[in-house]
Amino acid sequence: MLEVRGLSKSFGGLAAVDQVSVDVGNNEIVALIGPNGAGKTTLFACIAGFIKPDAGSVRFLGSDVTGLPPHRVCARGIARTFQITQPFARLSVLENVMVGAYHTTRVRREAAVRAEEVARQLGLARQLDMRADALTLAGRKRLELARTLATRPKLLLLDEVMAGLNPIEVEEIVRIVRAIREGGVVILLIEHVMQAVVSLAERVYVLSNGHIIANGSPAAITADPSVIEAYLGHGAAARLKRGSAHA
Repeated sequence: MLEVRGLSKSFGGLAAVDQVSVDVGNNEIVALIGPNGAGKTTLFACIAGFIKPDAGSVRFLGSDVTGLPPHRVCARGIARTFQITQPFARLSVLENVMVGAYHTTRVRREAAVRAEEVARQLGLARQLDMRADALTLAGRKRLELARTLATRPKLLLLDEVMAGLNPIEVEEIVRIVRAIREGGVVILLIEHVMQAVVSLAERVYVLSNGHIIANGSPAAITADPSVIEAYLGHGAAARLKRGSAHA
């Protein structure tokens, strides 16, 4: 479905993304992990059209979408969330989600129906009339995801949707992400909550200093010495290995 080949982007003398290649197939959940500053969000921005890459290509469903502006990339079926949620604070939850729904319809009633459907799917049914700025962090994360999902994407890029959440809230988001995939949406996610990565992803790419240093199954990644050294650390790797053994 998604084929990223040799993607590079530099800012001044810093190579944020350097010759990165990533594949995401139909019906997959693929994770992208790595330390802060590794280039993960820059890679997302290049895929989704928010930043134009210096080199390389992005192909989606067989078509070249490299360098297209975000609205055209979204029209092709790729949508993304952002690390820092920025809802329209004075609008209601329903109105916020309708902003995404308007991407596929200009009819207010149709947008409202789509928005309500997605909001309920994301557990926001009781907050439909609440102003967005009254939501908790977990609520804002769900709203960000709902607004993106309302665009009817084929591929969803999730940028740290679990950051800052407590373990119960993380479990709820994991269930939601699984349900989204079961609904036919392919997912590429950036995440630091490794238990969620191990639980959700069929495959994992590890980015460090702008380069892919490893890729494979979660079990292979958590046992890879280069990944342990660059990102996980021995303690976290051991805990994840024990968790996988008991799963």
